[in-house]
Amino acid sequence: MKRLMTSLRLLTSTFAMSLAMVPAWAQSAPAPAPASVLSLELNAAQPSEKGCRLTFVVNNALGADLSKAAFEIALFNEAGVVDRLTVLDFKDLPADKTKVTRFDLSGADCGKLSRVLINSATECAGRGVDPAACMRALKTSTRTAIAFGV
Repeated sequence: MKRLMTSLRLLTSTFAMSLAMVPAWAQSAPAPAPASVLSLELNAAQPSEKGCRLTFVVNNALGADLSKAAFEIALFNEAGVVDRLTVLDFKDLPADKTKVTRFDLSGADCGKLSRVLINSATECAGRGVDPAACMRALKTSTRTAIAFGV
């Protein structure tokens, strides 16, 4: 019985010491690096004098300035048929900055747009930026009734 008690005390002490080391180990682990993301939100679609005005909110969290960012988009009508392809030039997108940009799509009817699809990045340039980063790190969202994505 005495041996059992000694073994139990030894096991309890070892377990307590191992638990005491866990917080020190957890604190020494490096924090994970933030994900590189280029967020593109379709924020609004409103009729304009020219046709349909699309408003986008863009946030560049790629970790580098983009001197030029442009995307080819496809506009789908209410029947789900591609109405047109066009390129939207977001120009420069500074790192860690949110920017609002509007595009007037001549002759487009906002009420008949069912979907906006990002086909490709036609331009993605910046110092130290991989040209494929604009599509690879792209995260889309919408605040409209129009489907939006890649």
